[in-house]
Amino acid sequence: MGILSWIVLGLIAGFIASKLVNKTGEGLILDIVLGVVGAFVGGFIFTRFFGAAGVTGLNIYSMFVAVVGAVVVLLLYHFIVRRRAT
Repeated sequence: MGILSWIVLGLIAGFIASKLVNKTGEGLILDIVLGVVGAFVGGFIFTRFFGAAGVTGLNIYSMFVAVVGAVVVLLLYHFIVRRRAT
């Protein structure tokens, strides 16, 4: 996958994950970063724990993997940020 594909995948996955977790987007840049990091995390989770393939390209399966990973990353992000604020 090229860098543009990763950015598009990250943007869509980050946006969907942020809507699932806290009902609002985190902003364009943070959505992209969370989505791309989430794609790596999701690929690791699916490969390591489920024995399935990680991100394989710009397709529906890869989007699902990236969204699952982005939700995990976003939950950790909110846990860390909330913990620092208190």
